Amino acid sequence: MQNNSNSKARTLASNLTVVVIGAGAWGTTLAKLADAGGHEVRLWSRRSGDRLQPLLEGADIVVSAVSMKGVRTTVEQVRQAGVAPHTIFVTATKGLDPDSGSPEQLPLLPSQLWQTAFPAHPVVVLSGPNLSKEIQQGLPAATVVASQDIPSAEIVQLALSSPSFRIYTNPDILGVELGGTLKNVIAIAVGTCDGLQLGTNAKAALVTRGLAEIIRVGTCWGARPETFYGLAGLGDLLATCNSPLSRNYQVGYGLAQGKSLEQVLAQLEGTAEGINTTQVLVKLASQQGIPVPISHQVDRLLQNKITPQAAVEALMLRDYKPEMEEREVES
Repeated sequence: MQNNSNSKARTLASNLTVVVIGAGAWGTTLAKLADAGGHEVRLWSRRSGDRLQPLLEGADIVVSAVSMKGVRTTVEQVRQAGVAPHTIFVTATKGLDPDSGSPEQLPLLPSQLWQTAFPAHPVVVLSGPNLSKEIQQGLPAATVVASQDIPSAEIVQLALSSPSFRIYTNPDILGVELGGTLKNVIAIAVGTCDGLQLGTNAKAALVTRGLAEIIRVGTCWGARPETFYGLAGLGDLLATCNSPLSRNYQVGYGLAQGKSLEQVLAQLEGTAEGINTTQVLVKLASQQGIPVPISHQVDRLLQNKITPQAAVEALMLRDYKPEMEEREVES
């Protein structure tokens, strides 16, 4: 069955028209991957002033690589322009919608915004340890495409794969999307740790407990725990927490150097999605009674309510407890 599915996907994934929305570093990288695969690629920037509708005509795949704050506007622009009935949507945005979420309702993720607007179309999430500058240099990397429609995920897998960019499929769209989103908060904390030169032991502890925090939130929200041990969870966390190329890491590092958040952002190339994600996550986790100690300290740090040194001290002075909580053991 798998071979038949792959064979059909290979047939459907040849000579595609791929529209990439968002001409930043990641959108440009994905456009180059599609072009290298021999597909017709159309790249659109929201700032270009060009009309979107002509670019969407006949599109087989539409890739959204815009920042979280631009997703709602982009979805509406695409909805108004219209797409072909067979179009597959791919979202490569990592964030939580700030205009949704309550104790009774989870915050909307980018894929959910796309799926709500286009209920008859398959939506695929692309997420993993993908530093765009390294991929542009041709260095080896891997990622995950997740969807409830696996045949569509397989088409995207084949359309964007290259000898140096390996793509895996996963049916847990929620877990893959949350893994890529929540790790940005932990990356800010780890950047702070490195900026304070607290050493490898402290960093290892922070990354490990950060993963536990991600799993705790993700499973409470309905994701599969095993997804967070894969590329879109642990893999993405390790890449983001170990590279100065990570914008979220740079935020934490800059704050630890005594810079204000405004100064850090002024020097940043692109958007650090972890800042918005932290605010939305901490608010909702508090309402739902989900312990997020690392995210809580990151939130206080971003709001200038605490110094980097005091944030680390607050984490180290927490009550003693077992490493594995009951909920984590059960999952």
